[in-house]
Amino acid sequence: MSLHRLTLRLRPTVTHVRCLHSSGCVQQQEAVAVEPEPESLSVFRTQEKDPACHSDKHVGQFYTLPSEHVGPLFPDSLPWRYQQQMKTFNETCIMVRQPALEVISYLKKADYSQPALRYLFYGLKGTGKTMSLCHAVHFCYTQGWLVLHVPDAHLWVKNCKELLPSSYSSSRFDQPLQATTWLRNFKITNEPFLSKIKLKERYVWTKRESTEAGSSLGELVDQGISRVKSSSDVVGALMKELRLQSGQPGADFRLAVAVDGVNALWGRSTIKKEDKTDVDPEELTLVYNLRKLMKNDWSGGAIITTLSQTGSLYCPKSAYLPQDLLGERGFDSMDPFIPVSVPNYSEKEFESCYLYYMDRNWLQHPQSRTEEGKKELIFLCNRNPSMLEKLCGFL
Repeated sequence: MSLHRLTLRLRPTVTHVRCLHSSGCVQQQEAVAVEPEPESLSVFRTQEKDPACHSDKHVGQFYTLPSEHVGPLFPDSLPWRYQQQMKTFNETCIMVRQPALEVISYLKKADYSQPALRYLFYGLKGTGKTMSLCHAVHFCYTQGWLVLHVPDAHLWVKNCKELLPSSYSSSRFDQPLQATTWLRNFKITNEPFLSKIKLKERYVWTKRESTEAGSSLGELVDQGISRVKSSSDVVGALMKELRLQSGQPGADFRLAVAVDGVNALWGRSTIKKEDKTDVDPEELTLVYNLRKLMKNDWSGGAIITTLSQTGSLYCPKSAYLPQDLLGERGFDSMDPFIPVSVPNYSEKEFESCYLYYMDRNWLQHPQSRTEEGKKELIFLCNRNPSMLEKLCGFL
C-alpha cells in the first residue's frame, strides 16, 4: 500500500469524539468540531496523551508521554535502546497497540474486591511486549495507582556483583545492590504514598535498629536505602505490607504490580555459591518475596507481567509461549492468568512507525525514503518492531 493511499484512507473527518476528564478519563464524551490535522500527522501521531482515553481509533498512532510523568514513572527503568531513542528524538512516544488497549479495558472493568487478576503479555522476541507493559503501567499511574514496577526480573538472577547470606533466613541470599537500586526507583515513583501508608507490623533489622508499627512506608524505604545490608529484607517487608493492606477497608490505594520478564522467577540463575553450585532463584530473597506477590491471594489491584526471551537462561531461542518459558512450576504458580498475545506490526502499524522515523529524520539514506526502500525494510524485518528499529539505526 502506498503512503498516499494510506494517508487518504486515514484522513480524519471534521468531527471526532474527544474524552472530557478532570481526574482521569470520566465516561463523558462530547462531539467537538475541529479543523482537520495535517495529513501526515494524523497517520502516525495522536494528540491524546491520556491512556484512559485511548481507543481503537488510536491504534497504530504514537502518543507522547508528558515529561512530568516520564521521570517519576520510569526512573532509569525503560529498555536501554529505547532510552537512547528518547534522547535522539528528544521525546518519549509509545505506539498505541491493541494488546495494551485490551489490558487497559480489563483494568477499567475489573472488580477489585476480588483476588487480583494476572495479565501476561507474550509473543515472539522483539514484538513490543515491554512497551505494551509500559503503556498499561502509564494508565495505572495516571489513575492514581501505587505502581510496584520490576523493569527486568532477569537482572535479579544473573550478573550479581554482591551476594550475601541472608540475616533473616540462613537458606537464602541477599542482593543488597539490586535491592537498594530498586528501592530508590520505588521511592521516586510512589512519593505521594510514602507518608500516607502506615505499617501494620514491627520490623527488627539489628539489635539496635527497628521500624515500629505505625511508621510511614517512607521510613521503611529510607531504612533500606540508608542501611544497604538490610535492603533486601526491607524490600520483602515492603511487598508484605502492600500485599496485606491492598484492598482492605481504609486502604486508599490500588496496587499495580508490573514485572517484565516474569519467567525469570522460575527459571535458572547464573549466580554461584561459594562451592561453585548454582543458586536457585527461590534462594534469593528478592525473588522469594516477589514470587509471593505473584500469588493472587490479595485484592485491590492487578498483576501485569510479560514473558521475555532476551534474558531467559538455558531456553531455546524459538520458545515464546507461556508453557515454554514459564516451565511447569511457573505455569502452575501463575495459573489462572489472562494471556495477551503481542504480534509483529500490522501493515498500518508498520506504515505509522515508518512515517514516524521519517518525521524524526531517523531515515537518512535516500533509498530508505522510496517505495522500494520501504518494501526492502519490510522484507528484512518482517514487520518486527525491534528488528525495524535496529535496521533503521544504520540508515
